Amino acid sequence: MKTCFGGSLKINDERPVLVYDGACGFCTFWVRRWQHITEDSVIYKASQEVASEYPQIPAEKFDSSIFLIYPDGTYYFGAKGVFKALANSIHRLPLWAYEKVPGFGKISEWIYGLVANNREFFSLLTRWVWGSDLDLPTWHLARRLFIILLGLVYFTAFSSFGSQIEGLIGKEGILPAQSLLQGVEAQLGAERFWKLPTLLWLDGSDGFLKFICLAGAAISLLVIAGFAPAFGLFLLWLFYLSLFNVGQQFLGFQWDTLLLETGLLAIFLAPLKWRPKLAHEPPPSPWVLILLRFLLFRVIFTSGWVKLASGDPTWNDLSALLYHYETQPLPTWIGWYAHQLPQWFQEYSVIAVFITQLVIPFFIFGPGRIRYAAGTVLILFQVLILLTGNYCFFNILTIVLCLLLFDDGVIQKRIPEKWRIIFKETRSRIPEWKKRFFEGMGLGVLVISILLYIIPLFVSPVSYPSAFISTVNTIRPFHIVNRYGLFAVMTTSRPEIFIKGSSDGKEWKTYKFKWKPENLNKAPAFVAPHQPRLDWQMWFAALSNYERNPWLIQFMTRLLQGSPPVIDLLESNPFPQKPPKYIQAVVYDYWFTNAETKEKTGNWWQREFKGAYTPVLQLP
Repeated sequence: MKTCFGGSLKINDERPVLVYDGACGFCTFWVRRWQHITEDSVIYKASQEVASEYPQIPAEKFDSSIFLIYPDGTYYFGAKGVFKALANSIHRLPLWAYEKVPGFGKISEWIYGLVANNREFFSLLTRWVWGSDLDLPTWHLARRLFIILLGLVYFTAFSSFGSQIEGLIGKEGILPAQSLLQGVEAQLGAERFWKLPTLLWLDGSDGFLKFICLAGAAISLLVIAGFAPAFGLFLLWLFYLSLFNVGQQFLGFQWDTLLLETGLLAIFLAPLKWRPKLAHEPPPSPWVLILLRFLLFRVIFTSGWVKLASGDPTWNDLSALLYHYETQPLPTWIGWYAHQLPQWFQEYSVIAVFITQLVIPFFIFGPGRIRYAAGTVLILFQVLILLTGNYCFFNILTIVLCLLLFDDGVIQKRIPEKWRIIFKETRSRIPEWKKRFFEGMGLGVLVISILLYIIPLFVSPVSYPSAFISTVNTIRPFHIVNRYGLFAVMTTSRPEIFIKGSSDGKEWKTYKFKWKPENLNKAPAFVAPHQPRLDWQMWFAALSNYERNPWLIQFMTRLLQGSPPVIDLLESNPFPQKPPKYIQAVVYDYWFTNAETKEKTGNWWQREFKGAYTPVLQLP
C-alpha cells in the first residue's frame, strides 16, 4: 500500500527509513538480518525513538507494522514495505512478484498480518529454524574448505587416471586417443576444435597424456595450498575436460561429468587473487552458491526421480536393496554384511532412500537449521554408500558439495577457538549498473540450467523445443549442465567375465584382474577413491554382449599382442614369456554367500558357470 503525507523528514538523507517496533524481539531479530542484506542503502530506526517525527502516522500503527518512509514523504507498510526495503539488495524478486503476479500481494499481506498478530509464536519458530543468531551468514571458511577438498578430489582424479592412462587410451592402449583424434579430424575438419574441445589437439602422444595428469595433480596441490585458486581451478577444469573428451568408454561416468560441472562453477566461486588471505577475502558470489546448491539438488533428486520413472519392479516393490549390495560394480566387505540384513530392513531402507533423494533435496534451499539438517542427512547417506560400494570419488565429491550448506558460523563452532577467524571484510559500494548486470547474468544462468534440467524430466525427446536442442548441442562438448541418476534399473544378477588365453587351444589360463570379484574366498576390498576403470567396464560389458562392446574385443586383441601397458592394468599375466595364440571370454554368475556358508567355507562368493561370452579369437 502507498500513502503520501505532508510532513517532512527530520533526517537529511536520500535513503528510505524503515521504522520498526524496537520493543519487539521478533522485529529486532529480523531488522538485524535485513541490515546485513541491504547494507547502508536503508536506514533502520526504532519507532520508540522516531515515531514523533511522523505525526501523520498514528503511533499505534507502528506497533502492528513496519513502515518504509522515503524522503519525499511516500511510505509503504506491511509486506510491501518489507519487499521494498529488500529490493535495495539482490532480493528484488519478491517485490516484482508482489507487483506483477496476480494474487501474490494479497497472500503476502495475509501472511504478514498472521505473523504480526502472532509474533510470540513466530519468534519461537524463528529461533528454532534460524537459531538465535540472525546475522547474515558468511561463507569464507565454507568456500575455503570447499576449494581445498575439491582440489583433493581433482588430485585423486588425475592421479588415479594417470596410473592407468597408457593402458586405456595410450598409443598401445585399448582405445588410443590418437586414433580417435585422427578420426574426428577427418570427419569434422576445423569444427573439431569446438565439437571436441581438448588440449590433445596440440599433442596426442603418450608423453603429453601423462604430462596433463602430472600437471593436473601438481596444480591440485597448489589449489589445496591456497595459491591462485581461481586460475588453478580453471586449469584443472581445462585439463580434465581435455582428458574426458578423449577418454571414450573409460571417462564417461557420472562422477566425471559432476567433477567438470562442479569444477567450472568453482572457478567463479574462488577469489581472484594469487595468495588470498582468508580474513580479507571478498565474499563469494551468492549466485554461484545458488548454482552449486542447485547442482547438488539435481544430483540427489534426479537419482530418486529416475528410480520412480523407470518403472523397475525392484524399486516398486521395495526389493531393490536385496540385490544391490552384491550386484553393484565393485562391492566392499561391508556391503556383504549389509546384504545379510533382514528383508524387512532392506525394504524400509528403500523407503529411506526415496525420502532422502526425493524429499530432503528441497530443504537444501531452506534457512539455517533446516539447511544444516538436510546437509547432515545427505552427508550421512553418502557415507553409507561409500562404505558399501566403491564409486570412485563420486560420494566424496557429493559430500564436498554438501559442505556449502554449512556457513562460517557452523564451521567456526566446530573448530578449536585458537583457529577461529575474525573476518575483516570491507564492504564497498558497488555501482548500481554493475550490480544489476551481475545479478541478471547470474539469474539468466540459473534459469537456463533449470530449463535444461526440467525439460528432459517432463518432455518426451521427440517433443523437445528447437531452442532447447540448439542450446544442448552448443554446450554439450563442455559438459556445463549434465544429467545424473544412478541405478534407475536395478540389476538382479551378477555375471562376471573371465578372459582366458591358450597357446595350443587345449590348456587355458585365466588373466587375473586387480579388483574384480574372482577368488571366492577373497573379501571384496575398498578401492575408492581410486577407480580401476577397466574393471568397471568389465562389469558393464557382462550385462550385455560383446557385439555391443567392441572395446572388449580391442582389449583382447591387445592381450594377444602382448601390449605392456594393457597387461599392467591386470593383477597377473599368465603368459609372461610370450602372448597366447588364442583368447576367449567366458561368463560366470556370482552371488554373495550367506553367513552360514561363509562360516563353513570362508568364501564370500558363490558362482556358477554360464558359458562362452565370445568365440575363440586369434590374430590374423
